[in-house]
Amino acid sequence: MEMKSMNKTEVTVFFLLPLWDTPLGQVVFLISFTLIYVLTLSGNLIIILICRLERTLYTPMYFFLTHLAALEMCYISVTLPKMLHGSITGDSTISFVACLTQLYFFGSLGSTECFLLAIMAYDRFVAVCKPLYYHNVMTAKLCIVLVSCCWSSGFISTMSSILLISTLQFCGPDHIQHFFCDITPLLRLSCTNVHQTETLIFLLASIILVGSCLVTLLSYFRILTTVLAIASQNGRRKASSTFASHLTVVAIYYSTMIFVYVRPTTGEASSFNKILSVLYTILTPLLNPFIYTLRNNEVLLALKKTKDRAILHIKMLFFLDQYNSSKP
Repeated sequence: MEMKSMNKTEVTVFFLLPLWDTPLGQVVFLISFTLIYVLTLSGNLIIILICRLERTLYTPMYFFLTHLAALEMCYISVTLPKMLHGSITGDSTISFVACLTQLYFFGSLGSTECFLLAIMAYDRFVAVCKPLYYHNVMTAKLCIVLVSCCWSSGFISTMSSILLISTLQFCGPDHIQHFFCDITPLLRLSCTNVHQTETLIFLLASIILVGSCLVTLLSYFRILTTVLAIASQNGRRKASSTFASHLTVVAIYYSTMIFVYVRPTTGEASSFNKILSVLYTILTPLLNPFIYTLRNNEVLLALKKTKDRAILHIKMLFFLDQYNSSKP
């Protein structure tokens, strides 16, 4: 019985498709996406360190931002290293277990990001629209609870769909029409009935994506109405600039995710879907934290103070070393 269960899936290895078929395209892809990966990891790590080292940033907004930065580092690491490895070695194979593992973490982190963006939008709504109640509402305890719920809900909600996919049979073909293990192209390879799995995934995607998107957009709409009521033209321009940049990133992320995943059937894989996938799997992790921080004077000031302290510390070590070496 055990052997029979283990042999249930005849296809045990899948082949992922590259983003570009031409040698020149592969070279451009390798250089560009390696640079993006390094920038994403280093940029997000710097943001986490600044928010943890600078006491002036010990606020709910930056607490959420550190979790967003950590999430983006994990999110891009689920897909991009495998893509880069395949491009360098020419080995585009991925085992069935590794495929499900990649799919689980990709779906879990994506769901967590949806919840976290909604919480961050609500935090800004309370800060802008109800400033007198902000510190009473967004307490440290509540922030920890909200973040914990985001992470746990994201990983728990994805488990059911992965368990269903793991029971499917894959008899061939074995080429996934995507550059990573995504739900739609994977289900199209199954030789069993996937209607129940499709329905569950559609319902989960609708609840998670559409629900968190509505919370986010409603919060930003209330923020916009409050910003427009600001008497000072300078204050209105500054707030509108920050609001527009935040909303642009959120709109790109949610619109592409909803278009790809909120569908009642698997449909046909397309090159357009691959392009959209690049937006939310690679570019969003790179842009999100920078949009939320580099346009923020508090973060820029904290970055300058951290840099000055680091330079001062290096100088002190240098002079101390010079002093010790000059002693007889």
